[in-house]
Amino acid sequence: MNNNQNTINRIIEIINKSKTGVIIIPKNPTIDAIASSTSLYLGLNKIGKNVSLACSTKIESDLVASDKFRNNISAEGDALMISFPYTDGSIDKVDYNIQGDFFNLIITPRQGYPKLNSNQVNYSYTGGSIDFFIIIDSPTLNSLGEIYTNNQNQFNGKDIINIDRHLTNAYFGTVNFIDKTISSISELILNILKILKIEIDKDIATNLYTGISTSTNNFTSYSTNANTFENIAFLLRHGAIKKIIKKPEVSKIFPGFTPPSPSPIKQSYSQWPEIQPITPIEKVEKEKQPAQSNFEQNQSQNPSEVLKPKIFKNGGGLI
Repeated sequence: MNNNQNTINRIIEIINKSKTGVIIIPKNPTIDAIASSTSLYLGLNKIGKNVSLACSTKIESDLVASDKFRNNISAEGDALMISFPYTDGSIDKVDYNIQGDFFNLIITPRQGYPKLNSNQVNYSYTGGSIDFFIIIDSPTLNSLGEIYTNNQNQFNGKDIINIDRHLTNAYFGTVNFIDKTISSISELILNILKILKIEIDKDIATNLYTGISTSTNNFTSYSTNANTFENIAFLLRHGAIKKIIKKPEVSKIFPGFTPPSPSPIKQSYSQWPEIQPITPIEKVEKEKQPAQSNFEQNQSQNPSEVLKPKIFKNGGGLI
């Protein structure tokens, strides 16, 4: 690999000394970015690291841990956060009371709006300090979208691990793990997990396999090499399941775009004029008739028609 051992050692040092971090991927991420970030998230949780996943756009994927993405970069702390779907104006008031040993939070809907669905309530912790950021598959910090542009001050003074393979990467991290020749980000993450001696279980293996296969167009891209197949063999031995990934709809990637509908067939075969076959006798009689010269043909026409100017099409045919 192009990255030297000092880069690897620096990443290990940052992760080992830190407790809380956020893994961020760019807006409208690739499947490879989702697969690699969720795999790293699962791996770091195995060794007791408090990490979260973040992306400015909503993630729609069936990869393991893809439901853990948030659209903010708050770290897990001691403050309990209660989240639920909200429509503007649907809440009338929020109150609380204490009954014995219980603290009750009371959320009253505005008249005309449905009551809160308890099955849609999520609980998490926030308010913690962030020790490091891991930015995956992003050539610049601005590629992260609103998560960066609205929270730039939170990145100041923090360790930023930049993991990417873009030719245009700006090397914005305090440590940059960049390999422009590798076929997928998922392979870079696999190398990090191996170095950290993190167990590769079935879920991690499946996510990484999916990331590599989609990034290489099912192992047919020019960047696919022997190392790619060695990594795939390793993941299959560790339980990777081959999954059929649905590609995102064009309308979701380019909002407002509507693919053109196929042109309707203007005339069906049943509407075509029927061709009457010529019998052998008719054919013989027709062949016996002498061919008319152009002069004779013109003479047979109405004199007024002969004098009219001839109008030709662009291709030379007479109209």
